[in-house]
Amino acid sequence: MSKKRALVTGVTGQDGSYMAEFLLEQDYEVLGMVRRSSTVNFQRIEHIQNQLDLVSGDLMDQISLINIISDYRPQEVYNLAAQSFVPTSWQQPVLTGDVTGLGVTRMLDAIRQVDPDIRYYQASSSEMFGKVREVPQNEETPFYPRSPYGVAKVYGHWITVNYRESYDMFACSGICFNHESPRRGHEFVTRKVARTAARIKRGLETELRMGNLDAQRDWGYAPDYVRGMWMMLQQDQPEDFVLATGRTHSVERLVELAFAAVDLDWHEYVVQDPRFMRPAEVDLLVGDPSKAKEKMGWEATTSFEELIQIMVDAELEMIDSGRENVLVTNL
Repeated sequence: MSKKRALVTGVTGQDGSYMAEFLLEQDYEVLGMVRRSSTVNFQRIEHIQNQLDLVSGDLMDQISLINIISDYRPQEVYNLAAQSFVPTSWQQPVLTGDVTGLGVTRMLDAIRQVDPDIRYYQASSSEMFGKVREVPQNEETPFYPRSPYGVAKVYGHWITVNYRESYDMFACSGICFNHESPRRGHEFVTRKVARTAARIKRGLETELRMGNLDAQRDWGYAPDYVRGMWMMLQQDQPEDFVLATGRTHSVERLVELAFAAVDLDWHEYVVQDPRFMRPAEVDLLVGDPSKAKEKMGWEATTSFEELIQIMVDAELEMIDSGRENVLVTNL
């Protein structure tokens, strides 16, 4: 029996690299889509790169998507590519809409044209809830996005629903709450905090500048979440699921844990800086993952405390081994 083949967009990013790793463990053939770009960074997949088929494509170029699907005929597509950094979406709102929103339509329509039996996963986001209408948020909670990124993700989510219902495609979305790891880009708050705490411990920095310490998020561990994404495409019927821990923590608690992991008092090093305040902040994002648990048997298995310890330990190891460098965020 031949192996299943899956296409992963955004394979050089955090989620894409973990998804590629997970699929290889499940004995898939894995296609990783990368853009032709001088800035593509393969560091997150270098340990598995020789096991992947890397193919050139771009969510802003539908012809490239049609060609990939026609040439390689994957049975599953995981669309994990996006302009995914919320502050950047304020600086580049049109690009964010084109990639994160319209890019979904291009991929769905490429699948529809070539092989509508392909199973499709769309990476939706808790940022779609934004100014939350209820706490906690589930699959039925109304969206009220508070950033161009959130707006683009709402478009991507609803176009996935429309293609599923209009063309009877197996297309589903995972509404993922924040999920982190040592592979997060340095511009994301969890990675920024873990990295700076480690650098302060090693005498390489003296302070950490932060925005709103009161903001609260539902933070989980990325490998738990890619397992949930895969499980969605193994169901009998396509449905959307919230993936979350169901627990929320403040940015202040994140900072406290990261500095405690290196035996430092965060109060001595953290400076609040208005430059890092968002134009519009989301409120209390906390997900209700009960549907995912009941229908798929999925739940997050890594605690917030374990997650932050993993991230800080990884930063210390990189510094001590001389491998510390800046990871760029890949579309």
